[in-house]
Amino acid sequence: MNNISFELNNTLSAKTAFTSCGCNRTPSSVHWLQDSQNENQAEEHGGGGLFLYAARNSVAVVLSERNGAPRVISSHSLHKDRVNCVRWLQKSTNSSQLCYFLSGGVDKALCLCKYHRKTREIESVCCFKDSQSSVICCDGLTLKSGQFLLASACGDSYVRIYQPDKDAEKALQSIKFGTGFILSLQLTFISATSVPMLACGGDDAKIHIFIQQAGQFVKAISLHGHEDWIRGLDFTTDDKGDMLLASCSQDCFVRIWRITESPNKVPDPSQNPSGEIKLKENVFVAEVNEKNVTFSVTVETVLYGHEGWVYGIHWHPKVLDASGTSRQPMKLLTASMDKTMIIWQPDADTGVWEERLRVGEVGGNTLGLYGCQFSAGGRTILAHGYHGAFTLWNLTTSSSGDEHWCRGIAVSGHFGDVTDIAWDPEGHFLLSTSFDQTTRLFAPWKETGNWYEMGRPQVHGYDLQCLAMLGRLSFASGADEKVVRVFQCPLNFLENLDKLCDAKISSELHQMKKEGRTMAEGASVPALGLSNKAVFADQPVDMYADKDVQPAANEQYTESSFRPLDLTVPPSEDNLLQNTLWPETQKLYGHGFEIFALAANPQGTILASACKATKPDYAGIILWDTKTWQQITTLYCHSLTVVQMAFSPVSGNRLLSVSRDRTWALHQFDYTSGAVDKLAATDKKTAVHSRIIWSCCWTPDEAFFLTASRDKKVIFWCRNEDSLGGGDQPAGLNGYGACSQATFSQSVTAVGVSYVLDSSRRYLLAAGLENGEITLCSWNKSEGLTQLHVLDTNMAHHLTVRKLIFRPNSNTSEGHTNNVVKLASCGQDHQVKLYDIMLTG
Repeated sequence: MNNISFELNNTLSAKTAFTSCGCNRTPSSVHWLQDSQNENQAEEHGGGGLFLYAARNSVAVVLSERNGAPRVISSHSLHKDRVNCVRWLQKSTNSSQLCYFLSGGVDKALCLCKYHRKTREIESVCCFKDSQSSVICCDGLTLKSGQFLLASACGDSYVRIYQPDKDAEKALQSIKFGTGFILSLQLTFISATSVPMLACGGDDAKIHIFIQQAGQFVKAISLHGHEDWIRGLDFTTDDKGDMLLASCSQDCFVRIWRITESPNKVPDPSQNPSGEIKLKENVFVAEVNEKNVTFSVTVETVLYGHEGWVYGIHWHPKVLDASGTSRQPMKLLTASMDKTMIIWQPDADTGVWEERLRVGEVGGNTLGLYGCQFSAGGRTILAHGYHGAFTLWNLTTSSSGDEHWCRGIAVSGHFGDVTDIAWDPEGHFLLSTSFDQTTRLFAPWKETGNWYEMGRPQVHGYDLQCLAMLGRLSFASGADEKVVRVFQCPLNFLENLDKLCDAKISSELHQMKKEGRTMAEGASVPALGLSNKAVFADQPVDMYADKDVQPAANEQYTESSFRPLDLTVPPSEDNLLQNTLWPETQKLYGHGFEIFALAANPQGTILASACKATKPDYAGIILWDTKTWQQITTLYCHSLTVVQMAFSPVSGNRLLSVSRDRTWALHQFDYTSGAVDKLAATDKKTAVHSRIIWSCCWTPDEAFFLTASRDKKVIFWCRNEDSLGGGDQPAGLNGYGACSQATFSQSVTAVGVSYVLDSSRRYLLAAGLENGEITLCSWNKSEGLTQLHVLDTNMAHHLTVRKLIFRPNSNTSEGHTNNVVKLASCGQDHQVKLYDIMLTG
């Protein structure tokens, strides 16, 4: 416990220091801002400016900084369900600090928002909710009047057209596509005019072109050629003034269509009196400036290079040449389920389109890519995949002037509910587990001070529920299986972590060498396996040595082989998956159902585990000796699932447990004799909570412990020595009783107390609510609870908070000179967040 001299009062403030969340698994989930300021920012920062991505029910804004390292700088909860698509809108405003974007989601809403560059705040402008089904994709256009023209495609087979300034509640026009679905759409202007054009690609393998005439979109033509669902469309205009429409499909082909004005042609493609063999031209007529103008559509090229469905397509943005003239580079980026991105470009001599660059992933257990984007300026390419991960490549120039593409640092995060988090005992890094079946390690990169995912110790086959740190170099995790798994940090990862993050682990390494303990170099997981097997230096590992059936030469699922790394920047996605695994050292059997809760004492010598239970026989807490990995005993004190456990933070000789049966229990250890005794417990008669108890924790001096429940209450418990042996005190409580309680506006699902006390011995408390808010309070026994600050659902979480834990030893790790306490949180919104809480002195 650190007793720092400062006062907690209502001037306490907080800011988000780090946000981690995976990208949603939809093709239109990412969009890069393409404007002049963003392009200048890209050149200034050596990155790519701002891009937007969908993160569960929220939208996140990412900034690429000078060293090319992106980070989430803002997020906003806009929807009540998953966001399917996001799109920046280009609008000329008097303020260059203002940007607009669209988002559409499963909640049937299409939202228009504005983003303030300077303050990094997101503000909702309007929201359209007249759809009868999920919004699949969306796009927008800025008209000559400065108004927006918006379009969205929905799961009810309609494409809807909106104009916010005219009607903010319902669509101006609804276009029905029978029983089919539109999976991609794009809005643009017909070249050199102000006439809007809409292209829609659907599950009928056709591209439907609409032209706005007299305020309504009218179908002009349907383009045939693809043989499967069309997943992406993108317009551009070449330097000659012709429009180019690129389309990609699940037939693995990419097509480029050229749309040109043909003033002397009659819209009858069958007329060809000369009999000359030529490409078929599709012709349509549009009214432009009160004149009928004929346009022809021809296939410019058909590109085949991907071996899987092509989901993403994006033209290189326009650039300025030396004279300041805008020109369009003929480069096209595509992304596919074959896990590759390709840049296509026509040959300078023949004009034939060909593959100029192919990047992606080889091997591993990931699926393909869902979308791709060029950055502003085109010097960075980005793709996102099925597992919510980003793949980013930067175009770099060597000292000799040669240009080549190299993999860059990308943001990353979980793509499932984050169920548990745990700090390194020294507070240098944070571990998290999730329903996405991974355990991830986050730490600050010492070059920038920003937090990144530095490792992925566990990639599992079951949804992960809980974890507990066993010292600095080991942890245990529990999943939807009956086994507790224990992991040990490998040497290669440890060396890289210390180099990148200054984790100060040299003393641990020295102690291990002194004791003669050997460390694995890394770990690998066999194909379709669940256990991370240790890999030692100069000792190749045979993944199938203990298997009766060996893999065939054409085995579909290949193993992920470990390769030692010498990192100078945070690891990329492929390295996270294959080269940062921790070897599994123990499997602990004893529970009859899926593991649900874990806790370890501060010394790391005792591990407590509990599983899902519907009767007392299965609700036992097993205690494990971490030196011998033998069971010490089983504690039977609950009748339903034990939800959470917590050891006393200093002595570690008391274990607190809370359960779905609305009770808590407290056990005490005698480390000398090895005895374990029940110290106190509530039952149905003495229970104060009326609903399930979700969370529990201790105050840093072990004088009080807290319980948080669905009944919206946080209760402080303590032992009153005066009441021991009194006739009015229930025997089972052994002198313990509720000394204070606080009621919140929502069910309290997580609670944490800081390691820091103020000069009045008040505790700093954080309570996480069911709606995602986090409330910061101060408390002592005499004054009760005082609310200091509320982190709303945009700053905190937009779904239920699962865990809150203050950083231990924060005064020594990042310095407490500025009275800053760091709080970590996780939630069902897939996010892991860190907050800097500024305390006034």
